Amino acid sequence: MKLEGTIVAMVTPFTSKDEVDEPGMRENINYLIEHGVDGILTAGTTGESATITHDEQRKMIDILVDEVDGRVNTVAGAGSNSSKEALGLVRYAENAGADAALVITPYYNKPQPQGLVDHYQLMVENSDIPIIIYNVPSRTGTDIDVDTIIEVAEMDNILAIKEANPDMDKVSHLQKNLLERSLNKNFKILSGNDNLTLPMISLGAVGAISVVANVDPARMSRMINEALSGDFKAANATHFEMYNLMKILFIESNPVPAKDALNMMGRPAGHVRMPLAPLKPENKAKLKIVLEELSLI
Repeated sequence: MKLEGTIVAMVTPFTSKDEVDEPGMRENINYLIEHGVDGILTAGTTGESATITHDEQRKMIDILVDEVDGRVNTVAGAGSNSSKEALGLVRYAENAGADAALVITPYYNKPQPQGLVDHYQLMVENSDIPIIIYNVPSRTGTDIDVDTIIEVAEMDNILAIKEANPDMDKVSHLQKNLLERSLNKNFKILSGNDNLTLPMISLGAVGAISVVANVDPARMSRMINEALSGDFKAANATHFEMYNLMKILFIESNPVPAKDALNMMGRPAGHVRMPLAPLKPENKAKLKIVLEELSLI
């Protein structure tokens, strides 16, 4: 599996009855593919993984694999703070035909480094699907350190890390260690922060798992492709063209602004599930201005 470029952390559209909007999800998948993305993730943080049921999660994985039908990479959100539960989701993703599983570092219980190693070892020893580590310390309370990442990266079938720690020195440290150990050919770094994707690519990242690409898949794909081709002058211009969008989509908790943006654009999104709340009116007005500036509405 070649993992690079723009992978969309897709929102989960809900109906007015608070059910997963399957037709809307399928419509969004096709829209994203038509606008140049390289992969789609379902049931991640942006997909409201914290408030979807496991039945819904499994259904969403099935919908993704079916609708994509091999056109781009499919990534299934399959993490949990229970290793046993995470393994069950990883196995489901594998049997469903997903190309990879995104497995977050366990949250709330704050495992030690050895616990993280054991967690990912359990996944690779009991499944054959490629695994992407997901590090987002602002949400989990745990930041997987470089030494632990390297230890996990040496395992078979550990494909990449989605790194959402904004510490750019950590990215440099990690890439240096990967290069020194010749692990960089089989283990890749993906940006988990849209506003840091461009500088991360300059340090060796090969793409992003992106929130912004839900709203502006064409520009985000263009920026990443420009950077990966070495045209940093063009990528820099595209980055700043999108910068206000990158910031406004995180003015409140993700995916609240992203879903509001999609609703304004007439795309399937619906509401966010409680305990997330609707976007504040003053922030909705700011979001509308940015969308208009980019001719997205």
